[in-house]
Amino acid sequence: MSREEVVTAARRIVDEEGVERLTMRRLAGEIGSTPMALYHHVRDKEELLVLLLDDYAARTLRPTGLPAEPRERVVAAAAAIHGALAACPWIVEVLTGDDLMSAHSLWFVEQIVDGLIGCGLSPDRAVQGYRAIWYYTAGEILVRAPATRRRAADDRPTHRQQVFADLDPEHLPRLAGLADRWAPLTSGDTYQDGLRALVDGLLAAG
Repeated sequence: MSREEVVTAARRIVDEEGVERLTMRRLAGEIGSTPMALYHHVRDKEELLVLLLDDYAARTLRPTGLPAEPRERVVAAAAAIHGALAACPWIVEVLTGDDLMSAHSLWFVEQIVDGLIGCGLSPDRAVQGYRAIWYYTAGEILVRAPATRRRAADDRPTHRQQVFADLDPEHLPRLAGLADRWAPLTSGDTYQDGLRALVDGLLAAG
């Protein structure tokens, strides 16, 4: 049994059953080993998750050509992170819940921070800007991914649709007027538009 085999088995469990089902005991059963034997390769579940994060980042977040213009470089680097994580939302849950980080993703973080500095922000403000971009990116995935899964699994009207169908136009005239279009308007992929607006605001605020 090698560390690579351990990571491959852990990735299979997470992909098929979810990260909450990944335990050292479950992993040992998947490999046909014992939990104690696993500790020769990984110290604990946290180290295992770091290995999984790094494995995924190494396969999906490879340094590539980005625009030379600093603002566009920030947008492109953030969009690359979003694209990789949107395809695997469990990683966002781990990153936001356990404060873990993949070394392979830092090149993209570097591009965002350096791009913001290139646009005139101080290093401190650039780090704060990166944090705002990360919060927006992670939040967008955490909110949209479960909703997408629910819509794919169940075509019945959602609770929100039922509430909007019964809105009182005298009490909530704007929302009532938009009720029949609310679902398509809020389910579309507007990440890029929001990202550009966020970057513009960060740069305007200095």
